[in-house]
Amino acid sequence: MGGIHGILLVDKPPGWTSHDVVARMRGVTGQRKIGHTGTLDPLATGLLVLCLGDATRLVEYMIGHDKRYEGELRLGQTTTTDDAEGTIVFDRAVPPLSDAELGAVARRFIGDILQRPPDFSAVKVAGQRAYAAARRGNALELAERPVSVHTLQLVRLEGPRLRIVVQCGSGTYIRSLARDIGEVLGCGAHLTALRRVSAGRFRVSDAYTIEEVAALAAAGQLPDCLWPADSGIEGARAAIVTTAHGREFAQGSSLQPAGAALGSPPPVRVYDAAGSFLGVGEIVDGGALRARKVFAGQ
Repeated sequence: MGGIHGILLVDKPPGWTSHDVVARMRGVTGQRKIGHTGTLDPLATGLLVLCLGDATRLVEYMIGHDKRYEGELRLGQTTTTDDAEGTIVFDRAVPPLSDAELGAVARRFIGDILQRPPDFSAVKVAGQRAYAAARRGNALELAERPVSVHTLQLVRLEGPRLRIVVQCGSGTYIRSLARDIGEVLGCGAHLTALRRVSAGRFRVSDAYTIEEVAALAAAGQLPDCLWPADSGIEGARAAIVTTAHGREFAQGSSLQPAGAALGSPPPVRVYDAAGSFLGVGEIVDGGALRARKVFAGQ
């Protein structure tokens, strides 16, 4: 099965790191080349998009996909990690909250905002990982970063709990949202549960558990469950070239195609007249199509 290529959707269980899942899938599939398009914390569950074999060459175009999360916040408590895996730092009373107040708070975090990553995160400062410094008791000063939150809903649950539903851009920390929402409410908060339900076009409803992947692989059925590599970049513009031009593209030659791809930023999906995916290109030199990653013959 070492030749397996494509996109595999996995429903990550709690307690596993994204690296744990990748390592397990390497053993199950026999494919050593596996990359993911965005990590999930061990606490989180849900959609992990894995690229296998040749599809790993498209990871760089897929990490920017918008993502949707559903989770829960515990009001009145802050933790060292901004989620339930950390140690409680403060414990405060939770004020009564109306639906209108929660709606107003949610709107404050919608749009292009600045967000400080959690102290326990993989962010690097001067070559140091933030989580490594935090574990030593020397938390780093992490600068705020621009992120995009497209939609955010807060719903009251029983006791000091809120349900949170977020549609956001790449790089957004839901743990940080939980922390900052708690600060605005004046009582603190941390994330107690999180599930990624979508990333780009992919949905967790189409994902397989780790056990299901293992069973499919054992039965020789896993290749039929993979998405084609180009499905991860279907939002990009496309160029269709002739068979002859397809051969030139595969050899790295620049083409001057006619059609909608002209003027598009990379990547441009390139297909031949039969519909075969040849690779991705970029528009250069006043409209020429230059190959960036060639898949022809794979």
